[in-house]
Amino acid sequence: MNVTFEEFPSLHGVSIGVATLDAEKSLNALTLPMIEALDSQFAAWADDPQIACVMLRGNGPKAFCAGGDVVQLVEECRAHPNQVPPLARRFFADEYRLDYRIHTFPKPFICWAHGHVLGGGMGLMQGASTRIVTPSSRLGMPEINIGLYPDVGGSWFLARMPGALGLFFGLTASGMNARDALDLDLADRFLLDSQQDALLDGLIQLNWQIQPETQLHSLLKALEQQAIAEMPEAQWLPRRSRIDQLLDQADLPSAYNALLALQNDDDKLLARAAKTLAGGCPLTAYLVWEQIARARHLSLAEVFRMEYAMSLNCCRHPEFPEGVRARLIDKDQAPKWHWPDIASISPETLAAHFEPVWQGDHPLADL
Repeated sequence: MNVTFEEFPSLHGVSIGVATLDAEKSLNALTLPMIEALDSQFAAWADDPQIACVMLRGNGPKAFCAGGDVVQLVEECRAHPNQVPPLARRFFADEYRLDYRIHTFPKPFICWAHGHVLGGGMGLMQGASTRIVTPSSRLGMPEINIGLYPDVGGSWFLARMPGALGLFFGLTASGMNARDALDLDLADRFLLDSQQDALLDGLIQLNWQIQPETQLHSLLKALEQQAIAEMPEAQWLPRRSRIDQLLDQADLPSAYNALLALQNDDDKLLARAAKTLAGGCPLTAYLVWEQIARARHLSLAEVFRMEYAMSLNCCRHPEFPEGVRARLIDKDQAPKWHWPDIASISPETLAAHFEPVWQGDHPLADL
């Protein structure tokens, strides 16, 4: 199942639970068995009085987690055209339950988010009570490239980013470094990639019976002081004003076209973002606009319930299977979108992606 679980006894009678994503060759991409194993173990650790703290990390130097294993999912979509395959119903329900469990975990939960942290990796990271980034961290939501949308709670954290930056990242799949993540409240602490063992040793030495929050804060602060000189420069907060002005539009087509106009801009970061949007899925752009607008008024549980409907509908519509085919299966990098431009997407098409595709109560009604 490519996940390992360990319990490290502390010096004061309790233990630290450590979960490690162990699929280095796939950049720790999440499969259904990995998701189910994580959720089961986290549920057990939440109820175990001997577990004082949980840490989630990924094996290998390149990635904490580069997302979900969408290839297998899309193969099922292609085998069930115009339908929601059973695997999709189970995969998204279990993944969102896991993400929600992390968001609501009753004990300190530390996520070591080094290297690539993309899509499903962001879903795991964002719920943690302590989100650690490193000099190697590269965060992003790249779903516009494959015709999906920023799920795994993306509606929640994109809607809560300053100004129009959440919309910008959803539309352009732009990457963020550690400084950006801290600036935009997507991370809490900056440590060196080489400090993971020191952090774990520190957690083992803490006395979790006496003011554990204060002790944990002091440990993290001391380690961060040793790392701060290696902090990368901010990329996106200095550009916020310009991005806010560009995306201060009444509707998605206007915002979309404002960004597309930057493809030859002197600012290379913004030009690259515009080119990504130009090659991305127009339907995804509409979904990003709509999910952020709706999420501003939803609870976290309601966000995951909304995203569940969106994800199942993406599986029965053509863009997601085609995007994964072009980017990850055939790798021709030339997706043939069913709706090739913004003007071809009707309000009815957009609304259909938010409709329930199940009978009876919502499958995530108990969140």
